[in-house]
Amino acid sequence: MKLSYLFGTAFILLTIGASAQKKSTSSSIERPKLVVGIVVDQMRWDYLYRYQERYSKNGFKRLLQEGFSCENTNIDYIPTVTAIGHSTIYTGSVPSLHGIAGNDFIVQATGKSMYCTDDSTAKTVGSTSSAGEMSPNNLLVTTVTDELKLATNFRAKTIGIAIKDRGGILPGGHAANAAYWFDDLTGNWITSTYYMKDLPTWVKTVNAQKLAQKYLDKNWNTLYPINTYVQSEKDDSPFEGKFPGVNAPVFPYETSTMYKKDFSAIRATPYGNSITLDMAKSTIDNEQMGQGDVPDFLAVSLSSTDYVGHQFGPNSIEIEDTYLRLDQDIASFLTYLDNKVGKGNYTVFLSADHGAAHNPNFLLSHHIPAGLFPSSVVTKDLNALLEKEFKQPNLVLGLPNYQVNLNNLVMEKNKLDESAIIKTCIEYLNKRSDVAYVVEMEKASQASVPEQLKTRIINGYNKERSGAIQIVLKPGFYSGGATGTTHGTWNPYDAHIPFVLMGWGIKHGATNRPVAMTDIAPTISALLHIQAPNGNIGKPVTEALISESK
Repeated sequence: MKLSYLFGTAFILLTIGASAQKKSTSSSIERPKLVVGIVVDQMRWDYLYRYQERYSKNGFKRLLQEGFSCENTNIDYIPTVTAIGHSTIYTGSVPSLHGIAGNDFIVQATGKSMYCTDDSTAKTVGSTSSAGEMSPNNLLVTTVTDELKLATNFRAKTIGIAIKDRGGILPGGHAANAAYWFDDLTGNWITSTYYMKDLPTWVKTVNAQKLAQKYLDKNWNTLYPINTYVQSEKDDSPFEGKFPGVNAPVFPYETSTMYKKDFSAIRATPYGNSITLDMAKSTIDNEQMGQGDVPDFLAVSLSSTDYVGHQFGPNSIEIEDTYLRLDQDIASFLTYLDNKVGKGNYTVFLSADHGAAHNPNFLLSHHIPAGLFPSSVVTKDLNALLEKEFKQPNLVLGLPNYQVNLNNLVMEKNKLDESAIIKTCIEYLNKRSDVAYVVEMEKASQASVPEQLKTRIINGYNKERSGAIQIVLKPGFYSGGATGTTHGTWNPYDAHIPFVLMGWGIKHGATNRPVAMTDIAPTISALLHIQAPNGNIGKPVTEALISESK
């Protein structure tokens, strides 16, 4: 009796186990059909709310009302620039590890400047210009898009698109099927031989439509009556820059007259964002993204917000109009995804590579402390001081990324005392009224600066591609021109960015707990059930993700 009972029990357990194993091996991993990353270049976090009363219900508002917003997301390194931002969002890493130390950086071993995606071995595909001599080879780690490739045995399609080359190339990673960016000379979408030998037929068809010319032919006037732009300074503000050949920065702009030489003018108009999202739709259609058995990943960067911001500044009617138009473009794109991939079948996230400062002269006009840091003057003064003391000219190569880059080759050749040179530079810089802190990179952990700043300096320092000294300016100061704006510092206006997720696997809600830019890639990795990128230091925002058990 007992023996019969034991055999019966064992048979039932084996049957249950076999059934469970069969179910486990036959079930597929639950993932979205498509992930779309949208990076809005130079989007300050507060732009989500500054113009919210005028946003449509299906653009930024839809992302917030249906998705999950990390309201306190900050960049966890300096300098805050485009190439580093895009690299960090998609790698979960920082310049110290991923190697993209600036849009441009000085290779310390040679003293030569390097553009972040320059590659002399790559040739342009789709134009006779040199704009395609690019690749992701300077990026030293994997991206979340690379990891999706690895996790699916390279069956997933991953593609990057942006007006800026670096905005399309770096998010796409090393193993991307393609990256496309805008060629000023022809007004076409191009790529490089790193990805392919010839443009796909469908890209040639898109280029044949001459969309850049068609958009510029529309000219640029305000979307609404100009007197309704109450969140912005008056038109023709002294703090705004101008288009070449235009007398004043005032609406309307006759962009139809601006492409006689090339099509670069579209970059500093809202139409640059429109043409990018047009290309994104064409890519999804023609590459059949989101239609396969494994998830695909489209990385889109909207560059024109940065160009408009640099030229006109964050308090201009031009930037307000750009965001109102972008809101409509995003609404159209989300509706397209609903219809093409299916609502609930895709995940989209929106973030920014950096923010932007208020123009210092604008701040001063309102009695707020601010100013311009004269980098070229400081470089000249440092070199004069060092030559007097060490008998060698041009010991400072420059101050890119607010870092003092020393002429290491000359110092080695003449056996100069590097520590003494660094000390002299620091003593000079500390006396300047526009400088808050000066930190020797190799001794950053010992610096008497706030812990948050110390961490960002260490994270941003790559010993092979960064300068020997980090300059931290006082709030409200930056190195740049008298009009428009720029970015690059640690301050909230540069470092506080949006991070909103919506769609498959995402809860509705928000958090105000601190989130870092490096947390974006591991969050998407967790959503996709794939390994985080190999240089990742971030943590997933688990409260944004719907639990597997539900």
